[in-house]
Amino acid sequence: MKELRIEDKILSKVKKIHMIGIGGSGMCPLAHILHDKGYIVTGSDNNESDPLNRVKALGIKVTMGHFAENVRDSELVVYSAAISKDNPELVEADRLNIPTMERSHLLGALTRYYDNVIGVCGTHGKTSVTSMITQILYLNKIDITAVIGGKLPIIGSNGRIGKSETMVCEACEFVDTFLQMSPDISVLLNVDNDHLDYFKTMDNLVHSFHKFLKMSKIAYVNGDDSLALKASEGIDGKVVTFGMNENNDYFASNITSGKKGYTFDVYHHGEKIGDIAMSIPGKHNVYNGLAAFAVCYEQGISADGIKNALEQFTGAGRRFEFLGEYGGFMLADDYAHHPTEIKATLTAAKALPYKKVTCIFQPFTFSRTALLKDEFIEALSFADEVVLTPIMGSREVNTYGIASEQIAEKLPNAKVIDGFDNIAEYIVKTAKEGDLVITMGGGDIYKAAYKIRDKFKI
Repeated sequence: MKELRIEDKILSKVKKIHMIGIGGSGMCPLAHILHDKGYIVTGSDNNESDPLNRVKALGIKVTMGHFAENVRDSELVVYSAAISKDNPELVEADRLNIPTMERSHLLGALTRYYDNVIGVCGTHGKTSVTSMITQILYLNKIDITAVIGGKLPIIGSNGRIGKSETMVCEACEFVDTFLQMSPDISVLLNVDNDHLDYFKTMDNLVHSFHKFLKMSKIAYVNGDDSLALKASEGIDGKVVTFGMNENNDYFASNITSGKKGYTFDVYHHGEKIGDIAMSIPGKHNVYNGLAAFAVCYEQGISADGIKNALEQFTGAGRRFEFLGEYGGFMLADDYAHHPTEIKATLTAAKALPYKKVTCIFQPFTFSRTALLKDEFIEALSFADEVVLTPIMGSREVNTYGIASEQIAEKLPNAKVIDGFDNIAEYIVKTAKEGDLVITMGGGDIYKAAYKIRDKFKI
């Protein structure tokens, strides 16, 4: 076990832990791990969600709503970055002198209990690649611990706890939270213009990724991404590159479009060592699959073992997740909330044999929507039809004067519909046989997909 930081040692002194916002995608797997480690875990949340239901299924007591009394029996209170400082549970914990810990500090502490931590970072693809690595190692009999930002079907959860020294976790750059971790191996998938409300400049963002890579012994870096390469300059550990360019340590060649996704050969230092037929659409998943291949190959997994596991991978929850066919149209859901992700997902969707692609998009945070408005318009134009919801502000106040209508008016076939019930009614009336309808966004837009699905159960 690594040397613990001073703040980590609280975990050895407490038994009862309360988690504010326990249903969040980042909190849910940590709740699972703490529960499995024998802690008495309680939690609170304002919104019903699939992750919250998985937490409840573990037998963890969850209160809907945030109330001061929720924390009074706790010895430690954990909260997510989305929780405001005036939250009544945080205020009460402070009044009672109950120690508090932000979620990233808890994840960081847990990484120091493992000697082989794989941290997956990058602007896009973290959940997919963390899921792929988890599936490959799990199916090849490595008893891993995992922390994932979406549900991985093969384990039925966002996370699991294992008995080996290997831990795989998603490492998010938002407000530098991933710098609390202690990775032994880092994976940098790409660097794009996100979270600039915090980082201000791309140089600051690149430097943050540099600091993360610098903490690891080995860094796997997208060699086709100039900013990712810049982030890896001057680090002490070994740098292993992957990409489509033949000068990378691992590169994909003979890339062709298959029935479910792209197929490609894997080369290592110019020698073919394997081939993969992805079961998820999108050329961006060639990069994702290649990154997972490189990491797992150097973890001692055979090329055939990786191939078998990757070809069974049908995606993490909310990553181009097909929900089923209803009334003749296919319904899917995706977490894409940045223009680059939206463009990649819609490009993949348009390459599939559907007559029409309707994107139901929920803009997430006012700052991102205002800063990247033109890029959102361009990305959403790849859909045949766009339905926008009002912007989900999350932790922000709309000081930007931005609204979804400003995006819709620039698209030829777009409208804003408020309310998931209203969206469901519209889709049921307008979607035709052979269409693809995909809900998309970083908030709770998946609930609209569920309401569409439920219309066909009545």
